Amino acid sequence: MPKLCENDIEVMTIEELENLGYTYIPGPQIAPDGDTPERQSYAEVVLVDRVHSAIAKFNPAIPYDSQEDALKQLMRISSPDLVTNNEEFHKMFVDGVDVEYRKNGEIGGDKVWLADFEHPANNEFLVVNQYTVIENNQNKRPDVILFINGLPLAVIELKNAANENATIAKAYEQIQTYKATIPSLFTYNELIIISDGLDAKAGSLSAGYSRFMAWKTQDGKSEASHLIGQLETLIKGMLKKDVILDLIRHFIVFEKSKTEDPQTGIIQIQTVKKLAGYHQYYAVNKAVENTILASGANGNRKGGRSRKMPLLTGP
Repeated sequence: MPKLCENDIEVMTIEELENLGYTYIPGPQIAPDGDTPERQSYAEVVLVDRVHSAIAKFNPAIPYDSQEDALKQLMRISSPDLVTNNEEFHKMFVDGVDVEYRKNGEIGGDKVWLADFEHPANNEFLVVNQYTVIENNQNKRPDVILFINGLPLAVIELKNAANENATIAKAYEQIQTYKATIPSLFTYNELIIISDGLDAKAGSLSAGYSRFMAWKTQDGKSEASHLIGQLETLIKGMLKKDVILDLIRHFIVFEKSKTEDPQTGIIQIQTVKKLAGYHQYYAVNKAVENTILASGANGNRKGGRSRKMPLLTGP
């Protein structure tokens, strides 16, 4: 039996995502010098034309100039701090981009939406591998990136379990290298997934290795068999179109804490991005469903959480 190699794991990942309805595009194909380029340079991490099309599709009542303003705001995120940039983008993606325009003779505010959360299938889902990014003379190529409406929302880093030196911990270390060398890619990141082809864990931008967690169910009703690899379970459970959008929209928080230097009195604010675990995700959604049923005409008025919720994954 031939040994499994990293490329095999990548191919399997792509095939599983295609089965979920993602469209596969090889990174070199849409590179600036590719057969069908979608980027003007390797420094660009967003597929701008696809974002532009999504904005036009989801916001037909918004004037063109305001749609363009929203796109410019999205592309202008540029704080020196990566987590700050990521939080700014997350607010835009989840809450809409604030714009103003003249309507009925008065200037008013409105929202430009980057995704259709109510109808997941109405969005464009791409899986792209070997997507080269060059930033500050650093050339990096993450294994797999998931784009929703042209935005690189998830990065998947894969290692080969058959190689004792290529562990899932090494995949995490590789992500840290990417964050340091090509941070612009992670401005738009919502999920990070690391795997050796068997074990697989997901975490947030600021999560330490110990906070990366497995996704242990495909349907939220029962845990997957231990005979099924964690990567397959994570893909089929966490990365389904409706689940990944719901997870991003409702199950990511940015938590802030203050620390004061006892000698100088200087106060620093630290921001941590937290992502729900699979048990929290399904338990909360079940509680919401129970509440809706209980508050209905034939409900028993006893909706609420069925069990205690664990903490979100953090730094």
